[in-house]
Amino acid sequence: MGRITARTRVMRVTIGAAASRREDHLAVEEPLELRVGGERLAVTMRTPGHDVELATGFLVSEGVVSRGDQVAAAIHCGTPGENTYNVLDVALAPGVPGPDAALRRSLTVTSSCGVCGKASIDAVRTRSSYEVADDDLRLEPDLLAALPDRLREGQAIFDRTGGLHAAGLFDARTGDLLVLREDVGRHNAVDKVIGWAAQQGRLPLRATILQVSGRASFELAQKATMAGIPVLAAVSAPSSLAVEHAAASGLTLIGFSRGTSLVVYAGMDRILEPVEAH
Repeated sequence: MGRITARTRVMRVTIGAAASRREDHLAVEEPLELRVGGERLAVTMRTPGHDVELATGFLVSEGVVSRGDQVAAAIHCGTPGENTYNVLDVALAPGVPGPDAALRRSLTVTSSCGVCGKASIDAVRTRSSYEVADDDLRLEPDLLAALPDRLREGQAIFDRTGGLHAAGLFDARTGDLLVLREDVGRHNAVDKVIGWAAQQGRLPLRATILQVSGRASFELAQKATMAGIPVLAAVSAPSSLAVEHAAASGLTLIGFSRGTSLVVYAGMDRILEPVEAH
């Protein structure tokens, strides 16, 4: 596996004090070329680690597969002179059709945007194999409010670098953390979580909450519905398209989940309103 963190010399400047020089840690960002059956599908900028989960989650998010057993194998490969850990070739199970030609991307997927290179927004409105609207989950606000701190507590690499997004999957009934993944790309962190779940045979992810650091984009909302996750919560704001998608699909979408408050943008029926204290 490639490096997750790197070291560099920095100069720390504090106004009114002498500058100091020391070694600092950085989150590694490297390209991962994803191939399916030997043919290039996409390139994403990611933090190395859990690459097979990332690839599997990406394929679920794009509607290529809907179960972990539809991915038969995955191997790092490359040509002489390449970093072979940055090329991953996935073999689909017999009978599973490969990606449609329209899905193949000619542009690099950046760390901040996972849909760059798609022809139009309509092209990413992938139909999910799972419904989230019929998940009868009901949630106490205090459980939701506690998740950002629990997510932050599990961010071991962020503690060293300060430069990674995180996605955590929680059991919505108990509040237990099922899995947490970090990456320079928020969409990659979510794909790694979904890929883990697919490999564990857990799809669809009913009665779960996907808690993410940062904002909730349309793409993260779509990834949640593609995996059958009924609730997506973010510590920052959602985009307008994320709210539209959540309302149309039955996803509960929460933003500004901080401290003792949160804002519910869609799927409000799942949230049990607290009784006013007297």
